[in-house]
Amino acid sequence: MTSLMQPFFGMMLLTLLVWGLMYVRRLSFLQRQGLDPQEFVTPEKITGLVPESTNAASNNLKNLFEMPVIFYALCLYLESNQLVDNTYVMLAYGFLIFRVLHSVIHCTYNRVMHRFSCYLISSVLLWAMLIRIVFNS
Repeated sequence: MTSLMQPFFGMMLLTLLVWGLMYVRRLSFLQRQGLDPQEFVTPEKITGLVPESTNAASNNLKNLFEMPVIFYALCLYLESNQLVDNTYVMLAYGFLIFRVLHSVIHCTYNRVMHRFSCYLISSVLLWAMLIRIVFNS
């Protein structure tokens, strides 16, 4: 049986992991520096107080609520209309794999062109899913 639910939930799991990493890094930084949590009252204040290496997971988490939202909608549309086939599954897994790579790069060494390459490939796979839906409907 062909399903998009594994890559669908894989993206959600990736979001959970990045969210957890963000809090671990922020709380560790807060404790190491002896900062009052009230100093983190706005995103702008956090950015001003926290080094980029600590903020990388937060920035990546924001990314996970951009293009992946379209991915979720497409997966739900395809599943609910019983249109899933092997091509959609391969595109969905490709999207997931390159989003995982994007997140790993963003949350670790953060080389912009490496990160952008993963973003671009994942986006092309996502747009291929959408275009295929449009032309097959």
